[in-house]
Amino acid sequence: MTTRQFFGTVFALESALAAFVFAVVAMLVCLAVVRRRAGARRRPSRRLEHTRPEAFYVAVLVAVAAFLVVYTARQNHDEHRAAAHGDPVEVTVTAFQWCWRFDYPQARKPLAVRADCRAGRRPTLVVPTGRPIRFKMASPDVIHSLWVPDLRYKRDIFPHHVNTVTLTVDREGRWIGRCGEFCGDRHHTMDFWLRAVSPAAYDKWLAQHAGAPAGGTPA
Repeated sequence: MTTRQFFGTVFALESALAAFVFAVVAMLVCLAVVRRRAGARRRPSRRLEHTRPEAFYVAVLVAVAAFLVVYTARQNHDEHRAAAHGDPVEVTVTAFQWCWRFDYPQARKPLAVRADCRAGRRPTLVVPTGRPIRFKMASPDVIHSLWVPDLRYKRDIFPHHVNTVTLTVDREGRWIGRCGEFCGDRHHTMDFWLRAVSPAAYDKWLAQHAGAPAGGTPA
């Protein structure tokens, strides 16, 4: 998935920077301890300020922070631009206490996938590979979050507000999805399946299940 690729790039860079900063700080601490033990009778400096080192330290922090902000914003922009390329498939996602409903407005007849998330009855969100998918997400009650851990994808869903996002899945498979925000007593059961199939299989699935009564879990 495009989102996972961009997330992996940003995460790898930030991890490398964090490891470098940790190594530098650890080295300086060890160096100070060794020098202190080697010259135990030396008196500490009476200077209250070290203007040049402090200014250099602040400048480095500002430069690193600015670089991370610009780099992350650029990656985020590229991710949305890549995902939005082409004619999108639309899916309306309704998150409610405590399960999901997926509607496909482009089907020839009304098609909704819904379950109650009890006793393993999870709804399956079916999407095509290689095509942008535009999700229109809303909630009738509290804040939820559509989260697919294996794909590094998570987006909050707010009450009485339509949140739109576009993404692309680049390979077939099935992954577990969860609600990423605590939303009440049965939050822990609020899972679903995300199933990605070829465009031809997706069109066939739409044709087979269009017009089916809501409440089923066609997969």
